[in-house]
Amino acid sequence: MGDAVPQPVGEAVPQPGSYRQRDQPDGVPPLELTGERTLPDVPEENYWFRRHLVVYEWIARRVEGLRVLDMACGEGYGSSVLARTAASVVGVDANPQAHEHARLRYVTPNLRFARALVERFGEPADAVVFLQTIEHLQEPGAALEHFRSLLAGAPASAAVFVSTPNVLTLAPKGASRSGNPWHVHEYRFREFEQLCRGHFASVEMHGLFHARKLRVHDLALRAGWDRLHPRLGLTRAFYDRFTPAIATSDFALRPHPAADLDRALDFLAVCRP
Repeated sequence: MGDAVPQPVGEAVPQPGSYRQRDQPDGVPPLELTGERTLPDVPEENYWFRRHLVVYEWIARRVEGLRVLDMACGEGYGSSVLARTAASVVGVDANPQAHEHARLRYVTPNLRFARALVERFGEPADAVVFLQTIEHLQEPGAALEHFRSLLAGAPASAAVFVSTPNVLTLAPKGASRSGNPWHVHEYRFREFEQLCRGHFASVEMHGLFHARKLRVHDLALRAGWDRLHPRLGLTRAFYDRFTPAIATSDFALRPHPAADLDRALDFLAVCRP
C-alpha cells in the first residue's frame, strides 16, 4: 500500500454551494458547484476539472471515428471533447439542470444530449465512457453489464472506459473513505480491477498521477509547505494563483504494471467484451 498522495489545492478547496460557473455564453444557465460533479469555468475547481479533462482527452485519441456514449456526462464538457474525434457522441445524464446546460452550450453536428438514467439508456455504441461515477452506484456490476450489452455488434476496437478515484489517495490519512456524500463505495485498485474483470474478457488498467508542477508541489508538501504557508499568511494568495494555473499536462496516465496503481489518484479501466 502506498502513502496517500498530497492534494494540491490546500485550503482553497471549494465548498459545495459556494461557487457558480463564470462567463457562460448568452442563453446558457450557469451551473452551481454542488460536489456531485466537476465543472469548468470555476477557477477554484480547476484542479478537479483538469484532473477529469485529461482522461477525456486521452480517450478522445482512442475513439476516432466511433459511435460514443458518454454516460453520466454532467455539464457536457467531456462529451464535447470526445466529439472532436468521434463519429458521433451522445451525452447521457439524468439531471435536468445539467442536461439543459449541456444541450445549450455544446452544439456541434455530431453531438447530442439525452436526459435519461444511464442504466436504462439503450442505444448501441462502439464505445461507452463512464468517468468518475461508478462510485456513486448501488449496483455497479449491473451498470457494467448493461454497458457491455450496448457494444453488441460493435467492431473489435469497441471498449468501455470506466474511471474512479483511488480511496487510498482520496480519503484523509487513516480514514476508510472520503467525506464525499455522493459516493456509495470508494475503491482500491485490486477491488476495482476485479469488479471490471467480472464483466469483461479483457481489462487494461491505468493510473492517473501528478506530473510537472503538481509533482513539484507534492514534494514541497512533503518538505513542510503545508505548515509554512499558513504561518506566512500566503495560503490564499498562493492558491488563488496556483490552482487556476493547473493544466492537463500536470497529470499523467500510466499503465499497470509499469506504474504502482496503489499510489494513483484515479484508476481508468479500458474494458473489452
